[in-house]
Amino acid sequence: MDPKIRLYVRDQLCDAQIISLERNQANYLFAVMRQKVSDHILIFNNSDGEWLAEIISGSKRVVRLRCLNKIRPSLAPPDVWLFFSPIKKSRTDFIVEKATELGVAKIFPTHSEFTNSERINQSRLQAHAIEAAEQCGGTYVPKVHTICKLIDTLENWPEARNIFFCNEDNLKPIRNLSSFPNGAWAIFIGPEGGFSQNEKNHFLKHPKTFSVSLGPRILRADTAVVSALTLWQSNFGDWI
Repeated sequence: MDPKIRLYVRDQLCDAQIISLERNQANYLFAVMRQKVSDHILIFNNSDGEWLAEIISGSKRVVRLRCLNKIRPSLAPPDVWLFFSPIKKSRTDFIVEKATELGVAKIFPTHSEFTNSERINQSRLQAHAIEAAEQCGGTYVPKVHTICKLIDTLENWPEARNIFFCNEDNLKPIRNLSSFPNGAWAIFIGPEGGFSQNEKNHFLKHPKTFSVSLGPRILRADTAVVSALTLWQSNFGDWI
């Protein structure tokens, strides 16, 4: 039977490598999924790809695995970063999960003038990114950064990275992005109240900013993330 369980690990993976799982993963395997010694699962990290592994010893607290053979290489996402303003807990979780599934390199919760939530639980959001990668068949987990300030971020912006500015003031629909350059990108999604005028001015004065409309209706922040990433991936990402 093909193994259905996939786990993200931080260890290096190679032929015959022995690794020990974290306690919560051990509990998941033995208490929840009822695995036993000699069963096979799939494991992956961000650099060594996906491997078939055998459980060689274990309990609800400690599990040891042996790498058997490499199933497929690691597939890193395109070089696109996501910046978004945290919203309600469940919807912020949704954003991180869907961004991981759709394919981003880094995730940056961002505090702007109209952001409703000023704090995040970074470790919980990172766990959601890991779970999303495990469930969707991905072999890369994006890093979820601690919350940053929008204006500070824009004032220290790397020169080579383009800005995909989702601007509700831009009423002209984008039918294709053929005039936009290739290369490194970052997508910015505003809070529920939108970006302030001061923040919009910071975006628009930046030479690498490209203002984009997401359609004639005002989208919720979580919907906007999915829409913007889909639009970007279909033009520049690994969907083409």
